Amino acid sequence: MAELSRWHSTCAATTLGLSGSHPGNMMSHQTKPAPLQVKAIGSFYVGGEIRTLTGLPIRHRVSTPGGPTYPVDPNGEVAVGQMYVHYVCLAAPRTPIPLLMWHGGGMTGANWETTPDGRPGWQWFFLRAGINVFISDAVERGRSGFAPYPDVYAEAPYFRTAKEAWEKTFRFGPAGSYHRASTQRRAHPDCRFPLVSFDTFMKQSVPRWDCNDALTQAAYDALVTTVGDCFLLIHSQGGNFGTHAALAAPDKVKAVIAIEPSGAPDPAKHDPSLLKDVPHLFVWGDHLEGNDFWEKYQPGARRWYEALIAAGAPATWIELPEQGIRGNSHALMMDDNSSQIAGMIMDWLLRTVPGAFSS
Repeated sequence: MAELSRWHSTCAATTLGLSGSHPGNMMSHQTKPAPLQVKAIGSFYVGGEIRTLTGLPIRHRVSTPGGPTYPVDPNGEVAVGQMYVHYVCLAAPRTPIPLLMWHGGGMTGANWETTPDGRPGWQWFFLRAGINVFISDAVERGRSGFAPYPDVYAEAPYFRTAKEAWEKTFRFGPAGSYHRASTQRRAHPDCRFPLVSFDTFMKQSVPRWDCNDALTQAAYDALVTTVGDCFLLIHSQGGNFGTHAALAAPDKVKAVIAIEPSGAPDPAKHDPSLLKDVPHLFVWGDHLEGNDFWEKYQPGARRWYEALIAAGAPATWIELPEQGIRGNSHALMMDDNSSQIAGMIMDWLLRTVPGAFSS
């Protein structure tokens, strides 16, 4: 496609060193960093197909307040399963290998951009570290758009409630601790998430469907094929898609960083030896024990990690409390020590894939 060819020609850059602090420490120690030198900012779509809708009744729409009613025929061709990708390419990256950042369920790429309390997000951190960054909105989310249901999607979407986010998925507080009134919520005493910004965080939530895994996986696989050599930084639901994408393209995926993945391939159905040359890092926060959601979902990721180790793949499993880092939620990229965690990831990349980076 022409737009993708333009991206390749624009973002292909000579790999040069960045002056300044070690990339793992840039965000935490550089109080006045030099302006970021950017070569290109843009976007494109991958995946998807055109489908034809038939047999639907004519609808009548008022396109603008106070305007006339106009008949709309919903029958015809619509785009389905496409995925939006936004990229920032540096003028002098430290590596030609970009970082693809894949968000979790009921969320969008906004997770990586800015924290709910206004701090720079991991997009900024890894750009500062000298890596081109690609952030996607998964199929059906954000700027990727969704399709009619039940005409295309077989079922209605799910919407995450604040109680589910607080107590279950993101582990800001224990069971029974959420309250509509912010003054009556009870967080874990050591919670690292900026709790005063919880309501702002909830505004990032978008509807999600439970019937589009194949469409979503196809789009992510297409993104890896389009970009070529890449690092994958995957979170929560994105972990399952990312680990499967690595299996589909072990020659292109140069490292997988899985932040609290809620799923992974089943070793009984997938061969982990295909990834024996692909380093994997699994990072986990705090307060997983006793959380009935994560007690069901974490074992699948652990099973895949152990299968990778048995297959000879370089895999690392980090539980932050065992490193003396306590209180992290499921939203590691938003917690108050997010830069510290990003620095650990960057240090791991430099140790594990040293030949990919200039000095």
